[in-house]
Amino acid sequence: MTSARHIDFLSKRKIAFFFSGSLLLISVISFFAKGLDLGIDFTGGSVYEMHYNQAADLDKMRATLEQEGFADANLQHFGSAADVLIRLKPVENISQKELSEKVLKVANSSQAQPGEMRRVEFVGPQVGEDLINDGGLALLFAFIGIMVYVSVRFEWKLSLSAIAALFHDTIITIGFFSVFGWEFDMTVLSAILALIGYSINDTIVVYDRIRETVHTSRIKESINEIVNTALNDTLSRTILTSLTVFLTLLALAFLGGKTIHGFAIAMLIGVVKGTYSSIYIASSLALSLGLTREDLMPPAKDNVVDDMP
Repeated sequence: MTSARHIDFLSKRKIAFFFSGSLLLISVISFFAKGLDLGIDFTGGSVYEMHYNQAADLDKMRATLEQEGFADANLQHFGSAADVLIRLKPVENISQKELSEKVLKVANSSQAQPGEMRRVEFVGPQVGEDLINDGGLALLFAFIGIMVYVSVRFEWKLSLSAIAALFHDTIITIGFFSVFGWEFDMTVLSAILALIGYSINDTIVVYDRIRETVHTSRIKESINEIVNTALNDTLSRTILTSLTVFLTLLALAFLGGKTIHGFAIAMLIGVVKGTYSSIYIASSLALSLGLTREDLMPPAKDNVVDDMP
């Protein structure tokens, strides 16, 4: 089905390349200058499980902990509104016992009635380092799997462009966390892994449409016209899919609490960048690499000569 609209996406590709290049440069510079604010999943730290006889007020508890020097405290309800899980990054010059007693005292001072500490866990730096290594391997294997898939399914110029767009989306999404100093924890890493699949799916839909359009287009149509037609044909699907995901993530970001806030923010950024890159980056890069109609045409079958009498 061909769309009646016709937006000349490719005429804006130089602007898109400049915009994306600027974001990539800012992200890379921020990685080297600031790095990432890693959560206790990666750095190690302490975990405390508190129980109260009434619903605990997390906002008051968080404010009180911040006033007492625990600015990086991560709080969430655990099972019920009366149970609280407190995560702290490593605190120096204090024993684990003294730290536990101080956390209990400060947390109870923020509530109407005191609670009890039911569980204390310490996450060592080695565990955090192992999680960093495992997370890096997960990203690496995800990229390798997608690289193999697209290289088998598409012509090399399309495959290379799809992988470049995928790196583009991932680096810029992580770059936001580096530039703004947002905490990067396991939930954010999970979002990045989910975005890799989301982004490549959008790109594959566009590529499939480009290939179909080549087979049905008139011979006099240029490859630029064909790509523009394919982008217009898939625009409604791209916008509707991205919009429904975006609205869901927006609700999670504002109503889901601090625990999944990083996940929702990473997904929001990634969905926007993935939609943008599937329209302006992936296809434009393929054209810059010299994609032609002939690259997308099925190979001609050799004529078989029948020598039978």
